[in-house]
Parts: sequence; C-alpha cells; structure tokens
Amino acid sequence: MQEKTAIIIGGGLAGSEAALQLAKRGIRVILYEMRPKKMTGAHRSGMLAELVCSNSFRSIELSRAAGLLKAELNILDSELLKISLRTRVPAGVSLSVDREAFSSEVTKLLEENPLIEIRREEVTEIPDQRPLIVASGPLTSKPLLESLKKILGDDSFLHFFDAVAPLIYAETIDLSKAFIQDRYGKGEGSYINCPMTKEEFENFYREILNAEKHPLKIEGEERYFEACLPIEEMAKRGEKTLLFGPLKPVGIVEPRTGKRPYAVVQLRQDDVAKQLYNMVGFQTNLTYKEQKRIFRMIPGLQNAEFARYGKMHLNTYIESNKLLTPYLSLKNDPSIFFAGQITGSEGYVEAIATGLVAAINAYRLLVSKKPVVLPETTALGSLIRYLTSEERKEKLEPMHASFGLLPPLEKKLPRKIRYFAYTERAIKDLLNFTSNLL
Repeated sequence: MQEKTAIIIGGGLAGSEAALQLAKRGIRVILYEMRPKKMTGAHRSGMLAELVCSNSFRSIELSRAAGLLKAELNILDSELLKISLRTRVPAGVSLSVDREAFSSEVTKLLEENPLIEIRREEVTEIPDQRPLIVASGPLTSKPLLESLKKILGDDSFLHFFDAVAPLIYAETIDLSKAFIQDRYGKGEGSYINCPMTKEEFENFYREILNAEKHPLKIEGEERYFEACLPIEEMAKRGEKTLLFGPLKPVGIVEPRTGKRPYAVVQLRQDDVAKQLYNMVGFQTNLTYKEQKRIFRMIPGLQNAEFARYGKMHLNTYIESNKLLTPYLSLKNDPSIFFAGQITGSEGYVEAIATGLVAAINAYRLLVSKKPVVLPETTALGSLIRYLTSEERKEKLEPMHASFGLLPPLEKKLPRKIRYFAYTERAIKDLLNFTSNLL
C-alpha cells in the first residue's frame, strides 16, 4: 500500500501547524522552507514558525475575538497553541511568548517527527505532487510568485506594506522615569510604561511628522493593514490617533504623581529572561538614525539601545475571494490549498488556524472524505467566509478574527454581553461540529 503524502510550501506558522496536523493523522509530509539558505527581508533566522513582528498572540479574554479564536483552536487541538502556552511570558490579558523559545520548540518538534521531512530549499516551480498546501506567507519569494501566477493568473495578487516595531535592551531603560504596571492592573507587571507630559508628547509628535523615512521599494498606492499602521502614518491622521491608539493613557496611573499621564508608551516583555522589550504599537518605516533620535525623546528611553530597529516590508496575498473555496482550496484545482497570510488573513493565531483547516481538508482529500466548512458562527469559520466570499466586489482587504464578521444574534444585547453571547454560541457550535468531524 502506497504511503499517503502531502506537500507543504513554507515553514511559517501556517505551514508548521499544517505539517503537525497531517503527521498526527498518519500522513507523511514533505515541508519546504528556503530559510536559512535564502532569507527574506524580515526574517532573522532559519527557525521554523519564526515570529517576525511582535511576540504577542493578542488577547486571551473570551470577550475578544482573538480570545475566542484561541478557544476554538484549543477545541481543534492546535499544536502551535500548546507550544505558545508552554513558552508564554507575562503580558497581562494577552498571550505573548518568548519568540526564540517558541520557534525553537516548534522547529524541534517538526525535525524530530518521523513522518515529516524538512527540505531546506527554495521552491521555484509548483510541485506536481498533491495535495499541496501553499503557506509561503506574505514574503513569498519572487520565483515562487511567478510560478503561482501560471496557476492563478497575473492579476491575482494584492499587496500592502507592513512594519515591525523596535526591540529595546531592558538594561538600557531608565526606571527612574519609567515604571512597571499593567493597564487597569490586569496582569503581573509585564509592561514598562514611559509617561509623557503634554509638552513632551507635542514635541515628540512634531518630530514624528517631520522625520525621514526609508524609501518604499515599489511605486504605487501606499496600502497598509489598518490594525497595524506605522507610527508615522498614524501621526499623519492627527494627535488624537496616537492618544487614542498606541499612546493612550487610560488605565495607567503614574506612581509618582498618582495621576494618569497625558500619554504613555508601553514596552512589552519579549523574552522569558526579561532582557528584551517590544515598543507596543511602534511599527515604523523611519530611518534607523531617526528612530534612535526620536524614540530616545521618550522619557525612560533617553539612553535606550536597540536590539532591533523597526522596519517596513511588502506583504503579498492572493485575492482569495475570487480564487478559493470555503475549504481553502483552489476553485480550479481542489487539490491545492492555501493557508496563512498569503490568503489575506492577518495575525499569528489566524495563520495557525488557517493552516489547521487546510491540513484537515488536505487529509480528508487523501482519505476520500468530503471537505468540511467550519460553522460561520465561529471566529475561524466567519474569517474564512470573509476571505472566500464571492459577494465582495471590491478588493480583498487583509483581516483578522473579528466579532464584526459573525452573523448577528437573534436578539439585540448590550455590547459586552453580546460578545460573551457570540463566544458561547461559537463554542457550542464548534463542539457539535467536531463531534461529527472524524
């Protein structure tokens, strides 16, 4: 009897989750990853499931769509969710991980699995073997994109600019001016806060507006993911965009004054050893020289040393609403699946989740079972419906899990109660769905 095999292109979050899901179902997996032989403009290592941007997997609260999505992944037995919980660092009501520990454990698990063969080479032509899961991410190499165009068409790709926030060495943060505190006291003291007076904020704001940026590498419309705008782009929209965004002071009380600061910059723990801190919401395309000059204007960061400066990169994704079925397979070839950010989904957890669904349906194809569609009342099901819906006539915009994507409840409820009702309905429907899945 011939061994059943699946091919996966891309060893990011989606590809890693998909490989582990298929292997535990007894499927042999060939996983292609071009790093470290060929690096992208954003990755720093050859580890699988490397976290390029933040170390945060967002909220764990069930009153948040990101929290509901994690609960759904738990029901679906996500392998990467388990690893994220094992490598967790304090981050209040968010799930944040030690990025190196997380990627190291994922890499080790994949490398030691006897059913998974990792090929460290760039895929320049789409393999003939099926099923195939394309999880090459938003930084897909140019040769692979050209090969995909032969299958999808030249006009099947969209782009937006994404950015990374700086990392700061903890020992260079001045705690005589900054202080440790979680917003609203929710957490275990995992954030360092840099308070700003009105004058300090206004000076900082003016410098941000006039700062020098790196030139963009392609011409045309500057499109950004709205939930992850560069700090300088937010500043262009006005002071309040920053004060109600990454510099919002609500829920923070400065210990020295007993009052709420005018603005606050938060730094989130990035590793277990507390040696690195991430500037929350400070993704940027400013030149390194300007980042050093302007970010050192922030109280507590006047002597900051940067382990990594912020940087911009171009993200590519397909027009999933025109190309994909609700099973995440191609309409013109149901044996090719797509997962992760190349589908237009945004966020670490969303990448893991779409990788899991693609793996389930690739497995079902191999064993001659019908593919499945998750209930649209779930965070994951509604996200996939958004990505693959043909109803949308305009360009597909990147999207992460959101309660706004869920079908309405039967009766109107106050917002907070409504969100918990969404969660209760989603978990109930998913549990019923999974009981009939295998």
